Amino acid sequence: MASDRPLESMALLARLSRLVYRRADEALLGMRIKEYTSLIYLRDHGESSQQLLAEAMHLDANNCVLLLNDLETQGFAERHRDPRDRRRHLVSITASGAVAMKHAERYLSTVEDEVLAALTAEERATLHQLLARALEGDQAAAGKRVGRS
Repeated sequence: MASDRPLESMALLARLSRLVYRRADEALLGMRIKEYTSLIYLRDHGESSQQLLAEAMHLDANNCVLLLNDLETQGFAERHRDPRDRRRHLVSITASGAVAMKHAERYLSTVEDEVLAALTAEERATLHQLLARALEGDQAAAGKRVGRS
């Protein structure tokens, strides 16, 4: 029996996320969507510690290493030891990563048009602002969890 209650926001976000993952064809995108979102983070935040990237991407340390191994193999990102703290790795996007990200963005704009077709341009802008604000709060908390603000 169907519920009279509308779906909660988190359920809707989860469903929308699955739809995007399904439509974001890796072959056309040129990378996995997780790689793309990591490159976006590095582009927007500059060089980042591996731990902070893992927190921001909601990955455990092992999965972050696997992701970064793939990004390095493709030449999209690079890691090096932090000269101030040799225990830390710093990660940055490469020029090749920026080019590949631009290619992926062109393809993803088509995916976005399909997935958000029911929304007006103004509604899409509002959705983007709200999602960005929600993530800003999470990223601030992630920075505090790893000793940075």
